[in-house]
Amino acid sequence: MSVRFGDMLAPQSPQGDVPPDFLPDWEDDERMAFLFSAFKENREVNTTDWDGKMNFWVPLVISSCRKRGAVCVNLQDLNETFQRKGSVPLGLGTVVQHMTRCGKVQKESEFAANVDSGWLSWGVGLLLVRPLKWTLSTLLGNSRVPLEESFVVIELVKEKAVELMRVYRSSPVAERSLLSFQELRALSAHVCTDETTLCLALIQLQREKQVTVLLHEGEKIVKFSQSGQGRVSPISDMDVGIYQLQCSEKLLGDRVEALSHEAERCREDARKLLQEGKKSQAMRCLKGRKRMEKRAERLYAQLETVKGILDQIAHSQTDRLVMQAYQAGVAALRLSLKDVTVERAESLVDQIQELCDTQDEVNQTLAGAALESSAGGDTDELEEELKSLLEEPSPKRVSTLPQVPSWPLPMGRAPDVHDGSFLNSLPPVPTSSLGITDEDLNRELSRFTLGDTDMVQAYGPSGTRPAAAQ
Repeated sequence: MSVRFGDMLAPQSPQGDVPPDFLPDWEDDERMAFLFSAFKENREVNTTDWDGKMNFWVPLVISSCRKRGAVCVNLQDLNETFQRKGSVPLGLGTVVQHMTRCGKVQKESEFAANVDSGWLSWGVGLLLVRPLKWTLSTLLGNSRVPLEESFVVIELVKEKAVELMRVYRSSPVAERSLLSFQELRALSAHVCTDETTLCLALIQLQREKQVTVLLHEGEKIVKFSQSGQGRVSPISDMDVGIYQLQCSEKLLGDRVEALSHEAERCREDARKLLQEGKKSQAMRCLKGRKRMEKRAERLYAQLETVKGILDQIAHSQTDRLVMQAYQAGVAALRLSLKDVTVERAESLVDQIQELCDTQDEVNQTLAGAALESSAGGDTDELEEELKSLLEEPSPKRVSTLPQVPSWPLPMGRAPDVHDGSFLNSLPPVPTSSLGITDEDLNRELSRFTLGDTDMVQAYGPSGTRPAAAQ
């Protein structure tokens, strides 16, 4: 049931339902009279008016469809939606044609014909064949849009496809790549309001290579691409077998649960009958309970077998992925070591060692040459100094030094230099020379420089040697 846009402006309707960009225009009678008028057949007659009306209606059509959660629209729905004070817009057919030329909308038949969507004909009321009226009007040169022709809003169907993929990836069944159409319908009920919307979203996902659909034994099976896959793979016989095992698992689980509830009900009935004194009927209820429990145990064993098979399939798929990874690694390693051999590696190591030895020899040679060049001048100077030392006469030994006194000095008080006993106690002053002449001193001074630190300390600040004691 379509909702009129004029009803959305009624006082009982919340103002939040009205697009804020069009609310002022919709309340202006003069402005809306212009917008509700038909378009000129030729846009060039008045380009400004033609573009202004088109810029108003195109976003409004898309926003109204988005509000209703629909991804397709026809001219009849648009006329009912945008009624205002008993008037219907006269240019909506031109708006739909313009949106078709711009790629904003597309006929359902053309939208579904681009993919393998033969499964849509099963229980889905889509228009997969062009209506006869549209074909005849085209042949006769009439460009009017039929009222019942359905168009898909490309922007909205892409949004629905993204939401559908997000719902699947965040659901508990995301580990299963195959789902039945009914399971997917229940899972996405809050996203796709009807079956047609779901089918159109699946067609869009098929275009994007994210979904493939198969009609198997009268049942539609949907396969989604898994995380990390760029595109979905075709449905194989193994996929169908896994899907059938999963269906069997669900069916057995439901039957086991139903039998368990039935056995519990028989137990309660037996208790009530026993309280009423109907012992024989209570016994029959207990016998029925035993039979149901045995059937439940048998079905539970079958359920465990099915689960075990599914686990083994999952493990085999994991092992297959590991093997594929190993094969890819071996191939990559073989390519990386294609030109590498043990003999070549040994040859390279030997060449490196030879080069290192050569470099060491070069360094030693350069170091020896540097030492010889730096020490050449020093050797000549040292030889000359040794020669001069040999020519110098050996100094005479001084043997006339006074002897060290052996008697103790007087104690008790500081000696008085004027005291005669103190002067008498001193050793006699030597009268002989030390055997060093002035020529010897001058010769020795000529071999040293005044800048030497030791000489400065030896000769004092003035650079002269203290005179010998006389």
